[in-house]
Amino acid sequence: MVFNASRLLGKTVLVTGSSAGIGKATAILFAKAGSNVILLARRAEALAEVKQACIEAHKASNLQEGGQFAAIPFDVSDRVAIGNLFSLIPTSLRNIDILVNNAGFVVGRDSVGDLDEKVVESMFATNVLGLISLTNLFVKDFKTRGTGHIINLGSVAGREPYAGGSIYTATKHAVNAFTASMMRELINTPIRVTEIQPGMVETEFSLVRFKGDADAAKAVYAGMEPLTGEDIAEEIVWAASRPPHVNIAETLIFPVNQASATTFYRAPA
Repeated sequence: MVFNASRLLGKTVLVTGSSAGIGKATAILFAKAGSNVILLARRAEALAEVKQACIEAHKASNLQEGGQFAAIPFDVSDRVAIGNLFSLIPTSLRNIDILVNNAGFVVGRDSVGDLDEKVVESMFATNVLGLISLTNLFVKDFKTRGTGHIINLGSVAGREPYAGGSIYTATKHAVNAFTASMMRELINTPIRVTEIQPGMVETEFSLVRFKGDADAAKAVYAGMEPLTGEDIAEEIVWAASRPPHVNIAETLIFPVNQASATTFYRAPA
């Protein structure tokens, strides 16, 4: 690893949306770095597979620190569940050091006027309100213990709106504003606040956006090499591994052939 992973030894990390994609890759990389990891996601079976992958990654690292893992089926849009979260976490993992708010999704590319209000409400419930509720819970705990790091997954969509993405970009702009405000509020504490803003990443994200249409999802990345979940996981774990007085406030990550939300190059077929 190119970062100083020794700072992550024995740390306890909670990763939401960790059953696939960026969340899965992040959980496994933290496990490899000697951290304890709490996995949260809705799909219990997939979550169990990620937990096993974390166990194997930690074992392969030959590190003595860390190695405790918990898989908790959880829906971050459920406000009642968030209020009861600490009661679901094993006692030995209650002192969490790092919260990675990764859970989020988008469905469709409908224009305003054709939006499904149930989809709009669901996206805001997960991408924004769930993130805010979890963060609120953890900031209270971090202030009490005098330590902690909040890492929020934003997006280039939180910096630049685009046609066909009104609701997703609105949710990610909200995450960006919330994260930036929180960082300013916490400058008199040791709590760190980071926003990771990926560009085009090939995960299940596009498959969900296109409602299971694999061809449409694949076409998004045709003619270029997009980022992977592992690429973003490295940035998250790198940010978490900085010295305690160093805060990576915001980082934007593109594949080489992308320059903005709507500017990218595709090689001719």
